[in-house]
Amino acid sequence: MASRRYDVIVVGGGHAGIEAAFASAHMGAETLLITLNKKMMGNMPCNPSIGGSAKGIVVREIDALGGVMGFAADAETLQMKMLNTGKGPGVQCLRAQVDKLTYPRFIQNLANQTDHLTILEAMVLDLLRDDHHVFGVQLVNGEIIEATSVILTTGTYMEAEVLQGKSKKSAGPDGESPSKGLSPNLAKMGIELFRLKTGTPPRLKRDSIDYSKMEPQYATQGNLKFSSRTQSIKSFEEQVVCYLLHTQPQTHDIIRENLNESSMFGGLIRGTGPRYCPSIEDKIVRFSDKERHQLFIEPESSESDSMYLQGFSTSMPIDIQEKMVHSLPGLEQAEFLKYAYAIEYDAIVPTQLTPSLELKRWPGLFCAGQIIGTSGYEEASGAGIIAGINAVLKLRKQDPLILRRDQAYIGVMIDDLVTKGTQEPYRLLSSRAEYRLLLRHDNAETRLTQIGRDVGLVGNQQFQAFQEHTLRMKEVYHIVKSTRIKPSTSIQDFVAKKGHGLLHGGITGFELLKRPNISLAELVAFLPELIPFEPFLDALYQLEVEVKFEGYIEKEQKKAQDFARFEHVLIPSTLVYESLSGLAMEARQKLSQIRPLTIGQASRISGVNPSDVAMLVMQLKKQNYASQS
Repeated sequence: MASRRYDVIVVGGGHAGIEAAFASAHMGAETLLITLNKKMMGNMPCNPSIGGSAKGIVVREIDALGGVMGFAADAETLQMKMLNTGKGPGVQCLRAQVDKLTYPRFIQNLANQTDHLTILEAMVLDLLRDDHHVFGVQLVNGEIIEATSVILTTGTYMEAEVLQGKSKKSAGPDGESPSKGLSPNLAKMGIELFRLKTGTPPRLKRDSIDYSKMEPQYATQGNLKFSSRTQSIKSFEEQVVCYLLHTQPQTHDIIRENLNESSMFGGLIRGTGPRYCPSIEDKIVRFSDKERHQLFIEPESSESDSMYLQGFSTSMPIDIQEKMVHSLPGLEQAEFLKYAYAIEYDAIVPTQLTPSLELKRWPGLFCAGQIIGTSGYEEASGAGIIAGINAVLKLRKQDPLILRRDQAYIGVMIDDLVTKGTQEPYRLLSSRAEYRLLLRHDNAETRLTQIGRDVGLVGNQQFQAFQEHTLRMKEVYHIVKSTRIKPSTSIQDFVAKKGHGLLHGGITGFELLKRPNISLAELVAFLPELIPFEPFLDALYQLEVEVKFEGYIEKEQKKAQDFARFEHVLIPSTLVYESLSGLAMEARQKLSQIRPLTIGQASRISGVNPSDVAMLVMQLKKQNYASQS
């Protein structure tokens, strides 16, 4: 039987696989998405939320590049909040509680309507390969399917095991079947694997909860959305309420008394769990000085009565889980719809990847998502879209897309993973980005839409809207920069109410806008030239930020430019580090293992010190290797 052939094969229908497959298909490549269960494509086995600290900016970046996560999240939002509003613009971001049932439906309908995308329900057992590259997959039924590139996005399914107390069983998330056989075949290819662990809290019946003992958490008012393509959003009144509560001393006592019953502390779990989203028993042990931990009750869907207990992930046995939950205020009579569990799975050590997310040892094989050590839906999707783009660029014989650390949080994440590696599920944090004032929620389109357009992923409608937005930014900037406002009674009253001193002479809108507590929308009363732009001023928050933080932004831009010279100094792939005198032994070993593309990447490798970098630059110059990209 003749094998089928595609340009790109994506293995796995989770969030990384979805973005990879959509990117590949939308760029015109014939794409096959292989998933274990079509009905679980886009599933959210843990909290059905999208966004959050740093993650919300990633969703905006995915959208700016032409991806689908933000557009789908907007369509199926239950509640939208802007986080960190009391802090600077560099850390503000969106978080949406989305519908667990309708979000996957939206994704699946979109996939079924996408040209160049075929979906196959099957399990991949092995990869087709010769001594030099990967060129397809073998299914468990023996069928062979060829492709120019394969993207592995298996999530938490490879050799997955679900754990509760002393119980361990072979299973994937949400009771699905695990992926069996692929992992040992990857190991036979010389690909280094490691074991990771994550988990999920219990789900509780909506009507069995006493919400009067909890603090309501409302949506943020305003026209909030992830995607520039979203035309309509739910009103504030239509959005659901979430609730805040805290653990009690009794909760902590129950956990401490039963630690040996936990899969984690009972020695059953081998994999490393997430540092920044630990189980509740891990929190109690690690932060023993804390009297309480905050938890949230959040609805999973408008079509079900399931409530998610955020912050209460655990691998305790069922009877202990019931005692723990019933010790919480408002949950004394809570009925369980689903018990919490931990899940272990195989992942690929990410330092084996190039920054394009292609395996160094196996050209034609890309990986993205939790298989390379990421932790959340957003990180998975960010890696997925880059893997999808680069698989198609490889097909076109074009240079890969590698986002810099000063261009995108996605660039920070991928650089961290392939350069430093990870020992635990990697979670993006704003503190990981040294240029976070450049990587804001509000300027994602400015940073990345042209890049998405250049690779062929951003469509005409999205790009035209971006061009119109950019033109308005320039016109409004010109108005506020060049138009002077006379010191009338109204403007004097305005600045006095804002806590500023009286004006002595005229002032430009630009100078006013630089002052604290004065917004762009408020300037309309004093600058009639802004009236035609009034419907768009909320969308021009980027301009307001760039005016108010002009000096700080310029400093970060200069810092990024100064460091860019190291990013542009290429290191030849043929360089033998062991032969370079002057390098510390650890530096030689790490450089040989990672094989960085540039001096900049080399400088970020753990174990490579500044003196090693200086010596490397000197050696490159001496051997006449260094070149400018």
